[in-house]
This record gives sequence, C-alpha cells and structure tokens, in this order.
Amino acid sequence: MENHHNTTYFAPELHIPKGTFNIDFYTRFGATEHFCLRNDDGSIHVAELEIDGAVFHLHETMSAALEPVSANGVTATIGLFVPDVAAVMEKAILAGAIEINPTTDHEYGYRQGMFKDPFGHYWQIQKKI
Repeated sequence: MENHHNTTYFAPELHIPKGTFNIDFYTRFGATEHFCLRNDDGSIHVAELEIDGAVFHLHETMSAALEPVSANGVTATIGLFVPDVAAVMEKAILAGAIEINPTTDHEYGYRQGMFKDPFGHYWQIQKKI
C-alpha cells in the first residue's frame, strides 16, 4: 500500500449484508486484501482492500447503514479512474459483475463504463480523454 500519511484521499466504505462470508469478487476483480476482520461465526465484519492504490472498505451493515439489496436501490456510485476503462470493465464482468453501461466516450471528455458488483454497488470506471 502506498504511504497515504501526508495525503488526503477518499476511502469509500461499501456496506454488505450482515452474515456475508464471501467477498471473492473483489480479489477476482483485482483488489488486494489488506485485512479482513471476521465475527465469531466467521462472517465478515470489515475488510480493507486496494486497487492500484485506491483503498476501500467493505463493512457489514450497522445502525443506520444501508446496503443496496435491502435498500432496494443504489446507495452510492464508486467512481474509479483507471488507465484502461475497457480492460477494467472486462475484468469486472469476468469476475461476476453486471454491465450497466458499456464503455463509451462522452462529449464531456470522459471515457466511462458502469457495472454493478454482486452486492449491488455501482462502479463508474472512467478516464479523462
């Protein structure tokens, strides 16, 4: 992991249902797991992952936190800037994501594609062109 001690950066926390045991989609997609803390029953409490320096967390729902399936919608869209949008989109689909929008060049100067991960989180994969 890069040294972020003197840098401001986002680390989104994606909520997953209580009782989740398997988050393999993210490593198949190319994330590196830094740590994964599990509850007594082996289910995931919180995991920290990274994709090429972009850190994010998966956390079981607690208090007012919603996750997309029980919220019956999108709770947030994760924007991820990458060098090759089409390659990342393809990797996500092969890992088990569902394509929402194919890779497209837009008039506002971005190449973007969007997918939904197995927990219902939307990811906007993008690059300035």
